[in-house]
Amino acid sequence: MANSPQARKRARQTVSRRALRIGQRSAIRTAIKKVQAAIEAGDQAQATAAFTAAMPVIDRLADKGVIHKNKAARHKSRLAAHIKAMA
Repeated sequence: MANSPQARKRARQTVSRRALRIGQRSAIRTAIKKVQAAIEAGDQAQATAAFTAAMPVIDRLADKGVIHKNKAARHKSRLAAHIKAMA
């Protein structure tokens, strides 16, 4: 348990930030899964639309530090390659 006031405040901040980031990570996973589902269904138009919607979500969370910038780039690159291969 935290003993100093600073450590107590840090513990409170950690709990609230963790709760926020759990939701944000869930949002990025959902966006990626929507693109993957459209790719597996073979619907290129829907996959492109889902990818266009997912890109800002991925970029925003990379900017906030929720995920690493390289991980964001990797996800976008792989999804774009899958969509391009559908053509």
